[in-house]
Amino acid sequence: MISAGTPVFSTGCRQCGRLACHLAQVREKFPDYHALPVAPFGATRPRLLIVGLAPGMHGANRTGRPFTGDHAGILLYETLHRFGFASQPVAVSPDDGLRLKACRITNAVKCLPPENKPTPAEVKSCNAYLRQEIDALPQDAAILALGGVAHRAVLMARGLRQGDCRFIHGARHNLPEGRALYDSYHCSRYNTQTRRLTTEMFRRVFEVIASDLNTR
Repeated sequence: MISAGTPVFSTGCRQCGRLACHLAQVREKFPDYHALPVAPFGATRPRLLIVGLAPGMHGANRTGRPFTGDHAGILLYETLHRFGFASQPVAVSPDDGLRLKACRITNAVKCLPPENKPTPAEVKSCNAYLRQEIDALPQDAAILALGGVAHRAVLMARGLRQGDCRFIHGARHNLPEGRALYDSYHCSRYNTQTRRLTTEMFRRVFEVIASDLNTR
């Protein structure tokens, strides 16, 4: 339930001046791009919430749907389909027919940041939206953080100290209210091409999540 005073996400959000200015410049250069805050995508009351960093320049920032249309979504959607969370393994555009099952995808920062690097103030400013999304989850839901920024944003959204749970790929952390936070390296082009994150490593994280959800 959304309480009074809780911000409601809107693609018209302009609360971070640097990001709003950057998006205006992107829209001028690429008039066909979404180039606005990117809304979460998926089930309204999911058992799995995936938290990324921020929209990619030629991916979500272009298409308007998280992890859609660029390299970062290749491994993610293939894996989601493999474990039954997505209706198809490829995400191309918002009208490609893809549906998520018991899963929702969002970002720690809803706007494309310059050089894909949001400032701590921007993460904090956008955190109220993430807090609202987590508040709406079932108490036995799983949260998957893709990368350290997403991990720290989840802790911030729950009012936890950053030292309470350290980001480690493959880790599982118990959160208040019965939810669990899982960590994975981000499925970015850099991480997959340097093999910091392999397909097998990513699948293993999902194997643990799926197993845990099936036993709850």
